[in-house]
Amino acid sequence: MQTRIILNPAAGSAGKKVQALQALTEGRTDVRILESRERGHARLLAAEAAADGCDLVIAAGGDGTIHEVVQGLATAPGRPRLGVLPFGTGNDLARTLCIPDDPAQAVALIEGGGVEREVDLFRVESAGEVRYGINVAAGGFSGQVDEVLTDEMKATWGPLAYVRGALGALPDLTAYDTRIAWDDGELERVQALNIVIANGKTCGGGTRVAPAADISDGLLDVVIVRYGSLLDLAKVAARLLAGDYTESDGVDVRRARRVRVASRPGMWFNVDGELIGNQPVSFEVVPGALRVIAGPPTQTETAPAAA
Repeated sequence: MQTRIILNPAAGSAGKKVQALQALTEGRTDVRILESRERGHARLLAAEAAADGCDLVIAAGGDGTIHEVVQGLATAPGRPRLGVLPFGTGNDLARTLCIPDDPAQAVALIEGGGVEREVDLFRVESAGEVRYGINVAAGGFSGQVDEVLTDEMKATWGPLAYVRGALGALPDLTAYDTRIAWDDGELERVQALNIVIANGKTCGGGTRVAPAADISDGLLDVVIVRYGSLLDLAKVAARLLAGDYTESDGVDVRRARRVRVASRPGMWFNVDGELIGNQPVSFEVVPGALRVIAGPPTQTETAPAAA
């Protein structure tokens, strides 16, 4: 069985990265390291690996690298397994999959086979373009944050970059007149500040935006933060930091297989941290679309959601 490691050379500390890659490749002729050179290159490398019959494709980088690799594997023949070496700053998918942050421990997990899971993806269509997400899509305030985030800010602030970006976006809070269509065609109109379409639980470096989401349940958790006064929103933000903001009066949570969002002004959405635009957008879950090597579930992961 052949293994390809798709490496983002800009991600992670050099020392830990070299040690982890050496541990995976030393004395192995069935493992190749391929470096992504530019945006979109990791997607092509993943698709080529699948076409070549590779059984395991390892994304070595952050959530952006994983997102690109997922694009290459989402419709690939043979369904190669996805492994993750978390070299990024946020590592939200690794957190959802119970993969250790420490690269050496992540290598040990991959070499030991871990726990193979079939996880859902979600298909995203907007302005005639189709892509796939694996973790979280967020629009509105989250999209505004992504607009002000820069690579320099991410490098300087690390996991706190999202918080720093939020401070930059606060003066421009927008009420979005939003229409949401659900599975059965029901249409809901809401004045929204933020909308999260969640397959995983966290984004922005560990912020629990959808605490009850299950990446393997065949459903998307849709979290709507309604527009309100700054005081109301401050209360929601405080509960977000505490991990229970979905219980706030100004927050609605629903589960769906399909959801379509259109708003005025256009709501900027990101998918797994990558901006996709501000046109009407639809999301549809693709159950069991990808095999991944995960860690053993924690007690939190296995505990049933509160009623």
